[in-house]
Amino acid sequence: MKNVGSADKVIRLVVGIAIVAWGVYAQNWWGVVGLLPIGTALVGVCPAYIPFGLSTCKTEKKN
Repeated sequence: MKNVGSADKVIRLVVGIAIVAWGVYAQNWWGVVGLLPIGTALVGVCPAYIPFGLSTCKTEKKN
């Protein structure tokens, strides 16, 4: 079940790319951490949201 909405995906991609770019610029391994938000944005699932029942996806209202 996907729990990452479109705005959340964009933010995760931008932050992830920035962290990777900083890691390359600084020439250290901390840039690898940027792959986590990029991965969750691409997959659409954030494991940290699951235990709390959080979701940023829009849901349709059922009548």
